[in-house]
Amino acid sequence: MHLTKRVVRLLAALLSGLVAAPIYAGTAGAATPFPAKPVVLMVPYPAGGASDAIARVLSHPIGKQLGQTVLVENLGGVSGAIAAQKVLAAPGDGYYLFQGSPNEVILSPLANAAVKLQAEDFQLVQPISTAVLALIARKDLEANSSDELIALARSRKDKPLSYGSVGVGSLYHILVEHMQQLTGTSMTHVPYKGAAPLVQDIGGGQLDFAIVPFNAALGAMAQQGRLKLLATAGATRPALLPNVPTISEGKLLKNFAFTIWTGFMVRKGTPPDVVQRLSQALGDVIKDPAVRAGLEAQMQIVAAPMTLQEAARFYEGETARYRSLAKSIGLQPQ
Repeated sequence: MHLTKRVVRLLAALLSGLVAAPIYAGTAGAATPFPAKPVVLMVPYPAGGASDAIARVLSHPIGKQLGQTVLVENLGGVSGAIAAQKVLAAPGDGYYLFQGSPNEVILSPLANAAVKLQAEDFQLVQPISTAVLALIARKDLEANSSDELIALARSRKDKPLSYGSVGVGSLYHILVEHMQQLTGTSMTHVPYKGAAPLVQDIGGGQLDFAIVPFNAALGAMAQQGRLKLLATAGATRPALLPNVPTISEGKLLKNFAFTIWTGFMVRKGTPPDVVQRLSQALGDVIKDPAVRAGLEAQMQIVAAPMTLQEAARFYEGETARYRSLAKSIGLQPQ
Protein backbone atom coordinates (compact mmCIF):
# COMPACT_ATOMS: atom_id res chain seq x y z
CA MET A 1 0.00 0.00 0.00
CA HIS A 2 2.86 2.34 0.91
CA LEU A 3 4.50 1.73 -2.47
CA THR A 4 1.21 2.30 -4.26
CA LYS A 5 0.73 5.70 -2.61
CA ARG A 6 4.24 6.70 -3.53
CA VAL A 7 3.72 5.72 -7.16
CA VAL A 8 0.44 7.66 -7.23
CA ARG A 9 2.20 10.75 -5.88
CA LEU A 10 4.98 10.45 -8.48
CA LEU A 11 2.48 10.05 -11.30
CA ALA A 12 0.52 13.02 -10.07
CA ALA A 13 3.67 15.13 -9.95
CA LEU A 14 4.67 14.11 -13.46
CA LEU A 15 1.22 14.82 -14.85
CA SER A 16 1.15 18.15 -13.07
CA GLY A 17 4.47 19.07 -14.65
CA LEU A 18 3.30 18.11 -18.12
CA VAL A 19 0.15 20.19 -17.81
CA ALA A 20 1.87 23.17 -16.23
CA ALA A 21 4.70 23.38 -18.73
CA PRO A 22 2.67 24.69 -21.69
CA ILE A 23 0.71 27.10 -19.47
CA TYR A 24 3.97 28.56 -18.17
CA ALA A 25 5.34 28.91 -21.69
CA GLY A 26 2.18 30.65 -22.81
CA THR A 27 2.29 33.03 -19.87
CA ALA A 28 5.92 33.82 -20.50
CA GLY A 29 5.17 34.52 -24.17
CA ALA A 30 2.29 36.83 -23.31
CA ALA A 31 4.49 38.68 -20.82
CA THR A 32 7.29 39.39 -23.32
CA PRO A 33 8.15 43.06 -22.72
CA PHE A 34 7.21 45.58 -25.40
CA PRO A 35 8.83 46.08 -27.85
CA ALA A 36 10.04 42.69 -29.02
CA LYS A 37 10.66 43.82 -32.61
CA PRO A 38 11.34 47.07 -34.54
CA VAL A 39 8.80 49.89 -34.26
CA VAL A 40 7.64 51.84 -37.32
CA LEU A 41 7.36 55.62 -37.03
CA MET A 42 4.87 56.69 -39.70
CA VAL A 43 5.45 60.19 -41.09
CA PRO A 44 2.45 61.37 -43.16
CA TYR A 45 4.44 63.48 -45.64
CA PRO A 46 7.28 62.94 -48.11
CA ALA A 47 10.93 62.98 -47.10
CA GLY A 48 12.58 66.38 -47.00
CA GLY A 49 9.86 68.37 -45.21
CA ALA A 50 9.57 69.63 -41.65
CA SER A 51 7.73 66.51 -40.42
CA ASP A 52 10.42 64.23 -41.81
CA ALA A 53 13.16 66.34 -40.20
CA ILE A 54 11.48 65.93 -36.78
CA ALA A 55 11.27 62.17 -37.25
CA ARG A 56 14.95 61.92 -38.17
CA VAL A 57 15.93 63.79 -34.99
CA LEU A 58 13.81 61.51 -32.82
CA SER A 59 13.94 58.03 -34.34
CA HIS A 60 17.36 56.92 -33.03
CA PRO A 61 16.90 58.28 -29.47
CA ILE A 62 13.44 56.66 -29.25
CA GLY A 63 14.94 53.38 -30.41
CA LYS A 64 17.64 53.69 -27.78
CA GLN A 65 15.03 54.24 -25.06
CA LEU A 66 12.92 51.30 -26.27
CA GLY A 67 15.82 48.97 -26.98
CA GLN A 68 14.65 48.41 -30.54
CA THR A 69 15.20 49.95 -33.97
CA VAL A 70 12.69 52.64 -34.95
CA LEU A 71 12.11 52.68 -38.71
CA VAL A 72 10.87 55.91 -40.31
CA GLU A 73 8.28 55.40 -43.05
CA ASN A 74 7.13 58.33 -45.22
CA LEU A 75 3.71 58.24 -46.87
CA GLY A 76 2.16 61.46 -48.21
CA GLY A 77 -1.24 62.21 -49.69
CA VAL A 78 -4.74 63.46 -48.75
CA SER A 79 -3.45 65.89 -46.10
CA GLY A 80 -1.60 63.04 -44.41
CA ALA A 81 -4.75 60.91 -44.08
CA ILE A 82 -3.39 58.03 -46.18
CA ALA A 83 -0.62 57.45 -43.63
CA ALA A 84 -3.08 57.85 -40.75
CA GLN A 85 -5.40 55.25 -42.25
CA LYS A 86 -2.49 52.83 -42.71
CA VAL A 87 -1.72 53.09 -39.01
CA LEU A 88 -5.36 52.42 -38.14
CA ALA A 89 -5.37 49.39 -40.45
CA ALA A 90 -2.37 47.87 -38.63
CA PRO A 91 -2.77 45.89 -35.38
CA GLY A 92 -3.23 48.13 -32.34
CA ASP A 93 -0.17 46.77 -30.59
CA GLY A 94 2.10 49.82 -30.46
CA TYR A 95 4.40 48.76 -33.28
CA TYR A 96 3.03 51.49 -35.56
CA LEU A 97 3.64 54.90 -34.02
CA PHE A 98 2.03 57.83 -35.85
CA GLN A 99 3.68 61.26 -35.99
CA GLY A 100 0.54 63.34 -36.29
CA SER A 101 -0.87 66.83 -35.98
CA PRO A 102 -4.37 68.37 -36.21
CA ASN A 103 -3.98 68.24 -40.01
CA GLU A 104 -4.21 64.49 -40.34
CA VAL A 105 -6.29 63.31 -37.40
CA ILE A 106 -8.75 66.17 -36.79
CA LEU A 107 -9.14 68.17 -40.00
CA SER A 108 -8.77 65.69 -42.86
CA PRO A 109 -12.07 63.84 -42.19
CA LEU A 110 -13.87 67.18 -42.05
CA ALA A 111 -12.72 68.02 -45.59
CA ASN A 112 -12.58 64.72 -47.44
CA ALA A 113 -15.56 62.37 -47.59
CA ALA A 114 -13.23 59.49 -48.53
CA VAL A 115 -11.41 59.81 -45.20
CA LYS A 116 -13.29 57.63 -42.74
CA LEU A 117 -11.10 58.10 -39.68
CA GLN A 118 -12.01 60.31 -36.71
CA ALA A 119 -9.81 62.05 -34.16
CA GLU A 120 -11.20 59.66 -31.55
CA ASP A 121 -9.63 56.71 -33.41
CA PHE A 122 -6.22 57.81 -32.10
CA GLN A 123 -4.74 58.19 -28.64
CA LEU A 124 -2.18 60.95 -28.18
CA VAL A 125 0.78 59.46 -26.36
CA GLN A 126 2.97 62.55 -26.10
CA PRO A 127 3.06 66.00 -27.73
CA ILE A 128 6.55 66.53 -29.15
CA SER A 129 6.87 70.11 -30.32
CA THR A 130 5.14 73.21 -31.64
CA ALA A 131 6.08 74.95 -34.86
CA VAL A 132 5.90 78.64 -35.67
CA LEU A 133 3.69 79.21 -38.71
CA ALA A 134 5.15 81.55 -41.30
CA LEU A 135 3.51 83.52 -44.09
CA ILE A 136 5.90 83.13 -47.02
CA ALA A 137 5.74 84.40 -50.61
CA ARG A 138 7.66 84.12 -53.86
CA LYS A 139 10.60 86.51 -53.98
CA ASP A 140 9.13 88.83 -56.62
CA LEU A 141 5.58 89.10 -55.23
CA GLU A 142 4.51 92.74 -54.97
CA ALA A 143 3.92 92.54 -51.19
CA ASN A 144 6.23 92.76 -48.19
CA SER A 145 3.76 92.32 -45.30
CA SER A 146 0.49 90.58 -44.53
CA ASP A 147 -1.45 93.83 -45.06
CA GLU A 148 0.21 94.37 -48.43
CA LEU A 149 -0.62 90.78 -49.40
CA ILE A 150 -4.31 91.37 -48.63
CA ALA A 151 -4.25 94.65 -50.56
CA LEU A 152 -2.69 92.87 -53.54
CA ALA A 153 -5.30 90.09 -53.35
CA ARG A 154 -8.09 92.68 -53.39
CA SER A 155 -6.63 94.25 -56.52
CA ARG A 156 -6.32 90.95 -58.39
CA LYS A 157 -9.95 90.41 -59.42
CA ASP A 158 -9.17 88.84 -62.80
CA LYS A 159 -6.12 86.82 -61.75
CA PRO A 160 -6.42 85.73 -58.09
CA LEU A 161 -3.31 85.07 -56.06
CA SER A 162 -2.42 81.38 -55.69
CA TYR A 163 -1.65 79.79 -52.35
CA GLY A 164 -0.49 76.31 -51.42
CA SER A 165 -1.26 73.83 -48.66
CA VAL A 166 -0.61 70.17 -47.93
CA GLY A 167 -4.19 69.34 -48.92
CA VAL A 168 -7.82 70.39 -48.72
CA GLY A 169 -8.79 70.66 -45.06
CA SER A 170 -5.22 70.95 -43.81
CA LEU A 171 -4.65 73.70 -41.27
CA TYR A 172 -2.67 75.71 -43.84
CA HIS A 173 -5.65 75.58 -46.22
CA ILE A 174 -8.14 76.45 -43.48
CA LEU A 175 -6.07 79.39 -42.23
CA VAL A 176 -5.95 81.05 -45.65
CA GLU A 177 -9.67 80.38 -46.11
CA HIS A 178 -10.19 82.02 -42.71
CA MET A 179 -8.01 84.93 -43.85
CA GLN A 180 -10.15 85.35 -46.99
CA GLN A 181 -13.32 85.22 -44.90
CA LEU A 182 -12.04 87.97 -42.60
CA THR A 183 -10.84 90.24 -45.42
CA GLY A 184 -13.37 89.63 -48.19
CA THR A 185 -10.73 88.39 -50.63
CA SER A 186 -10.71 85.49 -53.10
CA MET A 187 -7.62 83.38 -53.86
CA THR A 188 -6.84 80.13 -55.69
CA HIS A 189 -5.95 77.06 -53.63
CA VAL A 190 -3.26 74.67 -54.91
CA PRO A 191 -2.95 71.46 -52.82
CA TYR A 192 0.34 69.55 -52.50
CA LYS A 193 1.29 66.19 -50.99
CA GLY A 194 3.71 67.83 -48.59
CA ALA A 195 5.37 71.07 -47.55
CA ALA A 196 8.67 70.32 -49.32
CA PRO A 197 7.31 70.44 -52.92
CA LEU A 198 5.11 73.41 -51.97
CA VAL A 199 8.11 75.42 -50.76
CA GLN A 200 10.08 74.41 -53.86
CA ASP A 201 7.35 75.90 -56.06
CA ILE A 202 7.33 79.15 -54.08
CA GLY A 203 11.12 79.26 -54.43
CA GLY A 204 10.74 78.64 -58.15
CA GLY A 205 8.08 81.33 -58.56
CA GLN A 206 5.25 78.94 -59.58
CA LEU A 207 3.19 79.69 -56.45
CA ASP A 208 2.41 83.07 -54.88
CA PHE A 209 2.30 82.36 -51.15
CA ALA A 210 1.46 79.97 -48.31
CA ILE A 211 1.24 79.64 -44.56
CA VAL A 212 3.55 76.79 -43.51
CA PRO A 213 5.57 75.67 -40.47
CA PHE A 214 8.81 77.60 -40.26
CA ASN A 215 11.99 75.54 -40.33
CA ALA A 216 15.71 75.91 -40.94
CA ALA A 217 15.36 75.31 -44.68
CA LEU A 218 12.83 78.13 -44.98
CA GLY A 219 15.10 80.42 -43.01
CA ALA A 220 18.00 79.64 -45.33
CA MET A 221 15.88 80.26 -48.44
CA ALA A 222 14.73 83.62 -47.02
CA GLN A 223 18.32 84.63 -46.23
CA GLN A 224 19.38 83.66 -49.76
CA GLY A 225 16.59 85.80 -51.22
CA ARG A 226 14.84 82.81 -52.80
CA LEU A 227 11.54 83.63 -51.06
CA LYS A 228 10.05 86.30 -48.80
CA LEU A 229 9.21 85.82 -45.14
CA LEU A 230 6.31 88.24 -44.70
CA ALA A 231 5.13 87.47 -41.17
CA THR A 232 4.60 84.81 -38.51
CA ALA A 233 1.17 83.67 -37.38
CA GLY A 234 1.53 83.37 -33.61
CA ALA A 235 0.18 85.69 -30.94
CA THR A 236 3.65 87.14 -30.31
CA ARG A 237 6.97 87.26 -32.15
CA PRO A 238 8.87 84.01 -31.54
CA ALA A 239 12.35 84.18 -30.03
CA LEU A 240 13.82 82.57 -33.13
CA LEU A 241 12.41 85.33 -35.40
CA PRO A 242 12.40 88.49 -33.28
CA ASN A 243 12.62 90.83 -36.27
CA VAL A 244 9.70 89.36 -38.21
CA PRO A 245 6.29 90.90 -37.40
CA THR A 246 3.25 88.80 -36.62
CA ILE A 247 0.22 88.85 -38.92
CA SER A 248 -1.85 90.36 -36.12
CA GLU A 249 0.53 93.33 -35.83
CA GLY A 250 -0.92 94.57 -39.12
CA LYS A 251 -4.16 96.53 -39.42
CA LEU A 252 -6.27 94.02 -41.36
CA LEU A 253 -5.99 90.75 -39.41
CA LYS A 254 -6.11 91.53 -35.71
CA ASN A 255 -6.24 88.47 -33.40
CA PHE A 256 -5.13 86.14 -36.20
CA ALA A 257 -2.91 83.87 -34.07
CA PHE A 258 -2.11 80.20 -34.71
CA THR A 259 0.66 77.64 -34.25
CA ILE A 260 0.77 73.91 -35.09
CA TRP A 261 1.79 71.06 -32.78
CA THR A 262 3.18 67.62 -33.57
CA GLY A 263 2.58 64.59 -31.37
CA PHE A 264 3.11 60.85 -31.36
CA MET A 265 -0.04 58.73 -31.40
CA VAL A 266 -1.19 55.14 -31.46
CA ARG A 267 -4.42 53.50 -32.49
CA LYS A 268 -7.08 53.75 -29.79
CA GLY A 269 -7.38 50.47 -27.93
CA THR A 270 -3.62 49.81 -27.83
CA PRO A 271 -2.87 47.91 -24.57
CA PRO A 272 -2.43 50.38 -21.67
CA ASP A 273 0.92 48.94 -20.60
CA VAL A 274 2.26 49.43 -24.14
CA VAL A 275 0.97 53.02 -24.27
CA GLN A 276 2.53 53.70 -20.87
CA ARG A 277 5.87 52.30 -22.05
CA LEU A 278 5.79 54.54 -25.13
CA SER A 279 4.75 57.56 -23.07
CA GLN A 280 7.64 57.06 -20.67
CA ALA A 281 10.15 56.59 -23.49
CA LEU A 282 8.94 59.65 -25.42
CA GLY A 283 8.85 61.79 -22.28
CA ASP A 284 12.48 60.85 -21.53
CA VAL A 285 13.52 61.50 -25.13
CA ILE A 286 12.18 65.06 -25.29
CA LYS A 287 13.99 65.85 -22.02
CA ASP A 288 17.32 64.80 -23.58
CA PRO A 289 19.44 67.95 -24.21
CA ALA A 290 20.77 66.56 -27.52
CA VAL A 291 17.25 65.86 -28.79
CA ARG A 292 16.03 69.28 -27.69
CA ALA A 293 18.97 70.89 -29.52
CA GLY A 294 18.14 68.87 -32.63
CA LEU A 295 14.48 69.92 -32.57
CA GLU A 296 15.38 73.54 -31.88
CA ALA A 297 17.75 73.44 -34.86
CA GLN A 298 14.64 72.58 -36.90
CA MET A 299 12.98 75.69 -35.45
CA GLN A 300 10.69 73.62 -33.22
CA ILE A 301 9.55 74.69 -29.75
CA VAL A 302 9.94 71.52 -27.67
CA ALA A 303 6.89 70.46 -25.67
CA ALA A 304 6.93 69.76 -21.95
CA PRO A 305 6.36 66.05 -21.22
CA MET A 306 2.74 65.19 -20.36
CA THR A 307 1.18 62.31 -18.48
CA LEU A 308 -1.29 60.22 -20.48
CA GLN A 309 -4.15 61.94 -18.64
CA GLU A 310 -2.77 65.39 -19.49
CA ALA A 311 -2.24 64.35 -23.12
CA ALA A 312 -5.85 63.11 -23.33
CA ARG A 313 -7.22 66.43 -22.03
CA PHE A 314 -4.99 68.41 -24.40
CA TYR A 315 -6.05 66.30 -27.38
CA GLU A 316 -9.74 66.60 -26.55
CA GLY A 317 -9.45 70.39 -26.29
CA GLU A 318 -7.54 70.71 -29.56
CA THR A 319 -10.07 68.50 -31.36
CA ALA A 320 -12.91 70.78 -30.25
CA ARG A 321 -10.94 73.91 -31.19
CA TYR A 322 -10.09 72.86 -34.74
CA ARG A 323 -13.54 71.46 -35.43
CA SER A 324 -14.94 74.84 -34.43
CA LEU A 325 -12.52 76.63 -36.80
CA ALA A 326 -13.48 74.33 -39.69
CA LYS A 327 -17.17 74.96 -39.00
CA SER A 328 -16.65 78.74 -38.95
CA ILE A 329 -15.41 78.73 -42.58
CA GLY A 330 -18.12 76.32 -43.70
CA LEU A 331 -15.75 73.45 -44.48
CA GLN A 332 -17.67 70.49 -45.90
CA PRO A 333 -16.44 66.98 -46.84
CA GLN A 334 -15.98 66.70 -50.60
